[in-house]
Amino acid sequence: MSLFFFKRLITLIATLIGTSIVVFLVLEILPGNAAQMLMGPDASPDAVQELARKLGIDRPPVERYWNWVTGLLTGDLGLSYAYSTPVGELMLERLSLTVPLALMAMALTAVLALVAGIYAAARHNKLGDVGIMGLTQVGIAIPNFWFAILLILLFSVHLGWFSAGGFPGWQDGILEGLKALLLPALSLAVVQSAILARITRSAVLEVLREDFVRTARAKGVSQRAALWGHVLRNAMIPVVTIMGLQFAELLAGTIVVESVFYLPGLGRLIFQSISNRDLIVVRNCVMLLAAMVVIVNFAVDLLYASIDPRVKASDI
Repeated sequence: MSLFFFKRLITLIATLIGTSIVVFLVLEILPGNAAQMLMGPDASPDAVQELARKLGIDRPPVERYWNWVTGLLTGDLGLSYAYSTPVGELMLERLSLTVPLALMAMALTAVLALVAGIYAAARHNKLGDVGIMGLTQVGIAIPNFWFAILLILLFSVHLGWFSAGGFPGWQDGILEGLKALLLPALSLAVVQSAILARITRSAVLEVLREDFVRTARAKGVSQRAALWGHVLRNAMIPVVTIMGLQFAELLAGTIVVESVFYLPGLGRLIFQSISNRDLIVVRNCVMLLAAMVVIVNFAVDLLYASIDPRVKASDI
């Protein structure tokens, strides 16, 4: 296990280094100047140059990259150009909404997908199976931002059960906060649960055809007992992998949904920072999302190995 963990850790570190280089270079080649955006189009060249010097954006790219990476390692993310506030504080404030939203969406995805996938597999080629697969096909085809608008029209405009947007803050109570995040989480979960349900169904059906399942059934084990006692653990191997990838995707997918529901999360911060040409905030936010994706995949690898010991054996 130690060798398996060490290899995955080296891959994790190398991926993070490569990601930081790509993020830095991509933002470097973008047109425009942060100092010019902050000073306005009528500012004098000397004033713009002085602000660029103060912000440190006139330094060589290699020096700025090194300062940024060392800041990441020490926790010093710098000051926002637009807000004159430490970037770390801005990000932590917005993460208090984005992370719970992604976790809530992942929980809804897992519940909906596992129930639907197992139900469809247990009724293979029957009406329930066909119906579930038809619904999942529709779910895959629906863009989450369009489904979010439908949810707002139904539950906010017509029924009045939920607010159409905004976030009251966790200080108003956890239940109020979760209620405000329910529709955004559901709009994120609908597509991911449709995908995961199909994968769950396929994985369960594949395991159901294995010899050990047929042996258990021949010994008198009921279909329900065989399904829950023998099939699910083996079927969960590909499902857990996809769930990890989906959670990483949900973290990034909150950007669009936060804009639809006007939620003050990390996604809106990125949009606002792009508009303000606040590249230091954009760079750190994008790196944070990328790091979350990489770390989640690392955790999935470890979980995958704990579920199926053959993974560790084949990697040594």
